[in-house]
Amino acid sequence: MPEKIELSSLELSERVVNINRVAKVVKGGKRFNFSALVVVGDETCYVGSGLGKANEISEAIRKATEEARRNIVKIQLAGGTIPYMVEGRCGASRVMLRPASKGTGVIACSTVRAVLELGGVKDILTKSLGSNTATNLVRATMNGLLSIRDPESIEKLRGKTLPRSRGEILQEG
Repeated sequence: MPEKIELSSLELSERVVNINRVAKVVKGGKRFNFSALVVVGDETCYVGSGLGKANEISEAIRKATEEARRNIVKIQLAGGTIPYMVEGRCGASRVMLRPASKGTGVIACSTVRAVLELGGVKDILTKSLGSNTATNLVRATMNGLLSIRDPESIEKLRGKTLPRSRGEILQEG
């Protein structure tokens, strides 16, 4: 279970990723509802996403923002990038996240870019595979970022200590 994050100490930015109009056909015609997908983050290491549905766009965005604030999680970064390559999945969407050297920037589609930039990732290469539905792409990206573990937790899980530098690796071998 992830630790509780204190929202009052974070300066959160929000970004509306997608607004979708849904029509329900009834006897008198069509009734329109809206769904909004919002990503919030502090641009250092905290990010969350939410989906809100309502009769008006502004109300849907408000609901989505509230849900995104409730779903904020901390992601593991190594400098301005991720420590190793991961793949996130949700439904038919897959997102491949690959670390990049300093100065590369965020190479991603607009949906994935919103999550990564608000999460504080500065340099990364991505590829979205399968379905390009905005909701599933955001969830797949979050899934990939959450699957990243820090070296200390891996050491603890395996009951081993990992070498810290190239010199340590050469001395062991």
